[in-house]
Amino acid sequence: MGLELSAPLILASASPRRVELLRLLGLDFAIMPSGADETFRPDEAPAAHVLRLSADKAGLIAARHPGSWVLGADTIVVIDGVVLGKPADPQEARQMLGKLSARAHTVYTGFTLVRQAAQIAVSEGIASTVIFRAITPDEMAWYVNFPEPYDKAGAYAVQGMGAFFIKEIRGSYTNVMGLPLCEVVDVLKNVGAVKFTV
Repeated sequence: MGLELSAPLILASASPRRVELLRLLGLDFAIMPSGADETFRPDEAPAAHVLRLSADKAGLIAARHPGSWVLGADTIVVIDGVVLGKPADPQEARQMLGKLSARAHTVYTGFTLVRQAAQIAVSEGIASTVIFRAITPDEMAWYVNFPEPYDKAGAYAVQGMGAFFIKEIRGSYTNVMGLPLCEVVDVLKNVGAVKFTV
């Protein structure tokens, strides 16, 4: 009973959030970070960037494991056309949270599923809008003292303590975590990678 895979599944990412989300489904999978170059290309739009990177990540691992299903993904946080990465220190975390405070921003995720032996490759891009309430200086000082902001794009975790900054999410919640589960499962089903058994 559960989700049955038609071939081994590999997640081309070490993201704890993506691992956690896939495990929610009860899937058995290997974790193999791709080491892909995540540099933006000149004039590359955020939606195009995450799609390209997800395909690069999946492709690098699929080349070594052609018989497996390989899932690659990339997520970025964008406000005013500026991409917010992972903050390096408390000062940078405060700057990012200050930008997001009392405003809306967009979270983009691209994901790609590849099975090289079957010549199957499917990519999709998802965007969610996240609206923050105003963050007070004492709240910001409190939050940046925890480890949570420092391995997260945009310096917050939707599934962690940072959730109390969020007034509203328009679109996929799991996309904001790093992997849009609804769309990923649809693709897995449509290409025959998984079937539901009872």
